Amino acid sequence: MNDRRFHGITAVMSGGSRGIGLAIATELARGGANLVLLAKTDSPDPRLPGTIHTAVEQIRAAGGNAVGVVGDVRNDEDVTRAARTAAETFGGIDICINNASVLNLLGTEDLSLKRFDLIQQVNVRGTFALTRACLPHLKKSSSAHVLTLSPPLNISDHWLGKHPAYTLGKYGMTLLALGFAAEFADDGIASNCLWPETTIATAAVKNLLGGEERTAHARNPQVMADAAAAVLSHTPGHRTGRTLIDVDVLAEAGITDLTPYGGIEPLDYDIFVDPR
Repeated sequence: MNDRRFHGITAVMSGGSRGIGLAIATELARGGANLVLLAKTDSPDPRLPGTIHTAVEQIRAAGGNAVGVVGDVRNDEDVTRAARTAAETFGGIDICINNASVLNLLGTEDLSLKRFDLIQQVNVRGTFALTRACLPHLKKSSSAHVLTLSPPLNISDHWLGKHPAYTLGKYGMTLLALGFAAEFADDGIASNCLWPETTIATAAVKNLLGGEERTAHARNPQVMADAAAAVLSHTPGHRTGRTLIDVDVLAEAGITDLTPYGGIEPLDYDIFVDPR
């Protein structure tokens, strides 16, 4: 469907070369959005599909405009360059999507400090840095949204004890997103989190969470793309400061048949989501 609901809207996203981020970017492009992606994947990786360049091609083919900025969300100059590129190329920034994230489920004794630092630098610092860089432009937009792909704050012992370092990184993203909502409410900037109910069939799930068998019981990334588009198509005043689950957003939009999103029953609930 090419409804042009994002015509003239510019989004900056961390990551986006593949998986959920690319699906969201492509869905926004179908609505006519401009996309600026900040990602490291300049060259193909045999373990992972796609690069920032193939992502830009896919976004343009879907009907949007796109620019790829090769860089690292951990690098302040790269983050600044991505925001500046969006403003100079498209005239401003309306949406900031914090998509880049490191997935590492090792326990405390097995996780090196180097990998601990990587999780926090990409997940937490990266979210803070990209949002901060976009803020001057978001304040000028009448459609200002920050969307962070992070989970509800489920503080049960089960999740707290599973992988504390990764939990800290993802909950840190959520706390920042909720903080942005409160801090910039008077500026008309909405800030929400979005998380999938089930695992999503991405390279990360396949490589790190159980291979083909695990992805067979996961929905495809389009479920998150449709939910993200539903959130971002509303005015900022519609909803802010929320930790949202994809299927709840879709149900609100009138989409209750989830079979098009695939996945063999029983579907696997995602990390931090308890069975309903």
